[in-house]
Amino acid sequence: MVIIIGAGISGLSLAYFLEQKNIAYQLLEKSNEVGGYLQTKKISDFQFDLGANTILTDEFLMNFLKEIGTEIEIIEAKDVSKNRYILKKGKYRALPSKPQHLLWNNFFSWKTKWKIYQELKKKKENFDNETLSHFFERRFSKEIVDYALTPFVRGIYAGNPDNLLIEKTFPLLKKYEEEYGSVIRGFIKNKSTERKKTISFKNGMRTLPDFIAKKLKNITLDCEVENIQKSNEKYIIETNKGTFEGEKIVFALPSFMTSKLLCNILPESKVLNEIEYAPMKIVYSIYEKQDVKHQLNGFGGLNPAVENTFCLGSIWNSSIFEHRCKENQVMFTTFVGGSASPEKTKLSEQETKEKVHQELAQHYNIVKKPIFSYIYFWEKALPQYDKNCINAHQWIENQQKDNIFVCANWYGGVSLGDCIKKAKNLSENL
Repeated sequence: MVIIIGAGISGLSLAYFLEQKNIAYQLLEKSNEVGGYLQTKKISDFQFDLGANTILTDEFLMNFLKEIGTEIEIIEAKDVSKNRYILKKGKYRALPSKPQHLLWNNFFSWKTKWKIYQELKKKKENFDNETLSHFFERRFSKEIVDYALTPFVRGIYAGNPDNLLIEKTFPLLKKYEEEYGSVIRGFIKNKSTERKKTISFKNGMRTLPDFIAKKLKNITLDCEVENIQKSNEKYIIETNKGTFEGEKIVFALPSFMTSKLLCNILPESKVLNEIEYAPMKIVYSIYEKQDVKHQLNGFGGLNPAVENTFCLGSIWNSSIFEHRCKENQVMFTTFVGGSASPEKTKLSEQETKEKVHQELAQHYNIVKKPIFSYIYFWEKALPQYDKNCINAHQWIENQQKDNIFVCANWYGGVSLGDCIKKAKNLSENL
C-alpha cells in the first residue's frame, strides 16, 4: 500500500498512474477539495485562474489529458500567444521566439549579437553551484541576462537568476555545454519537430484536478494527518478520519508541510525548511477594450529588473483565450512580489491596485481606470531552486531507501508538466 499525502496536481497524478497499474494506494487530502494551488474563481462574468494560467503540452501530456476525459474542455491558445513581449527602455518589444532568430532582430545590440555568435566557439567550463546569471553571462552577455533571462525567470519561478542554480532549473542547457561545447549547438542538434501547444480549459485550470479526481477510487477529503509513526516496516498515518497503514509514503506537499509531518520520526527533516518560497500577489484587472490603446497581440509582457517596475509583468488573458471576460473588455493578470521584492506584497490591497493600474496605464496607453479588479495573495507561491535547496534535495533522496518519497514542485521541476511527468516516473519506481 502506498499512502499519498496531498491532492494537488502531483498527488492526484501519482494516484491516477498507480490506479492504472493496479497498485494499492490511498490519497489523503486535508481540505474539502482537490487541486492545491490550481484554483479557478468566477465572479460575475469574469473567470480568474489563481495559480497556473496555462499548461504547455507535448504528446505525452496531450495523451494524458485525453485519458482523463478533458479533451472536450481543452481550449488552445490563439496564435498571438507565440508573441512574448519584454519591456525595454519603457516600451514593450517582441522578443525573438527562436534561438536562430537572435542574430536577425533589432531587439539586442550588435555587441550582444556578436557574443551570441561567439558562443558556438566558447570553451566549456565547470563551476560548483553555478547560478543562472553567471552561466548566461559567461556563455552570452549581460544584456541577455538582463533582457531575456531575468524576465522569464521572474515569470516562471518568481525568482532571481542571481540566486537560482543552472543545474536545478535548466540542467539541459548545462548538458548541452558539456556534450556539444555550446548551448546553441545543443539546440540545433536536438531540434524537436514536435509541436507543443499552450492550452487551458473552458472553465479554467481547476478543470484538470477535478477530472483526475473523478478517476480515483481511493481518495479521502477533509482528512488531516495528525501523526506519523513507523512500526514493523509500515508507516502508521493517524488522521482525524482514522488510521491508515502503508509500506510506502509519498509527500505531495510543500517542503515546510512535509517537514512538519516528518519531524516526529525524523527530526533531521527540518532541513526541508531551508527551501525558500517566493511570495506573490496576483492582480486581475478588467478594462473596457476601447480604453486600452495597445494592440495586446501576444501572450503578455514581462518586466526586467533593470527597468525598475513595480510589477513583474502581466498575462494578456483576453488576447489568448475566449470567455475570460466579455468581448468588449480586456483582462490583465499582473504579478507583484517574487523573491527579489517580497516587500511589495506587504502593501495594502488599495495601494497595490493603484500602483498596478498606474503601471498598466503607462505601458499600455490606458485612458481610464479598470471597471473591476481583484487580488489574490500567495504567501508561499513558488519554491526557489537556489543553494538553499541543495541539502534538502539530497536529504529527501536519501530517504527513498526507507520508502519515503516526494512528488511535489519543490523537487525536480515546478511546472505542471513537470509535476505530471514526475508522478508518472515515480509510479513506475514504486
